[in-house]
Amino acid sequence: MHDFRSDNVAGAAPEVVSALAAASIGSASPYGADPLTARVTERLSAIFETNVAVFPVATGTAANALALSALVPAYGAVYCHDDAHIMVDECGAPEFYTGGAKLVPLPGANGKLTPAAVTRAITRAGVGVVHKVQPAALSLTQATEAGTLYTPAEVEALVEAAHSNGVAVHMDGARFANAVARLGCAPADVTWRAGVDVLTLGGTKGGCLAAEAVVFFNPAMAEDFGFARKRGGHLVSKTRFLSAQLDAWLTDDLWLRLARHANAMADRLAAGLRGRPGVDIAYPVEANELFVRLPEATIAALETAGFQFYRWDDTLIRLVTAFDTPAASVDAFLEIFAQSQEKA
Repeated sequence: MHDFRSDNVAGAAPEVVSALAAASIGSASPYGADPLTARVTERLSAIFETNVAVFPVATGTAANALALSALVPAYGAVYCHDDAHIMVDECGAPEFYTGGAKLVPLPGANGKLTPAAVTRAITRAGVGVVHKVQPAALSLTQATEAGTLYTPAEVEALVEAAHSNGVAVHMDGARFANAVARLGCAPADVTWRAGVDVLTLGGTKGGCLAAEAVVFFNPAMAEDFGFARKRGGHLVSKTRFLSAQLDAWLTDDLWLRLARHANAMADRLAAGLRGRPGVDIAYPVEANELFVRLPEATIAALETAGFQFYRWDDTLIRLVTAFDTPAASVDAFLEIFAQSQEKA
């Protein structure tokens, strides 16, 4: 039976594992001065159709927190959705790495922020008032914690609300591949062309072993980032092993092909559940996550059958599909679901 708790439970794509084995042969300069790291920068510059500065790290928390540290002073404010990963799941890392910046949570339906909410928060912040933290960054999550997506137009409108008030924009892209695969747009259209300043590009959830990249669309903004990464303990001496993963993941659109599979398995789950008695899908299914409310008896039957997932509250569960989720596992889940419905 399949584990639907998270895409973090998945292994690594065979192409990534092979790339790691190949990278272990011979020697290479340490601390990112190796050919593989240079190639990842070249690949991402081509993918985003602009010159980017790229910094591989091993974890998404480090990527987010260090990226924000490049945008925000210690007395600054970071605006984010109240369900954002940086807000609820990173154990104060953004505050730590920024030297004490304040995270300011904002509400928004379906996991998404609106320009009106962002503008209202910034204009009420007390700009220039010495007693108040000063607006410094807006952090958007793509795909969101609810599994929904911002379109390029929505990102552009949010960026305008931020930039017009002197606020930089960070994008948490732990599932950025799933977003791009679904939107069908150029990666540039939903990032720098829409005004995003820095992206944390997540490879770990998408098929890597442990590899993320902090991507600056204005390399001048990354002038001191290398020092922050080193001081923070995230400059890996054998960086080539991070870069080998990213290089393989980005080659021949593997990152998007793996994401499309994960998204398709989420669609398959949703199609089998939607409209059935006692089923309430809480948010639009736009990436590889479903939040669905099921009868308690159905949840119990699925757990008894060996399926794993997280409960968000008593009867709301989260189902996450991954790059390696078999269709057979989805179908088995739906079969147990149907059997439980027949017994109800």
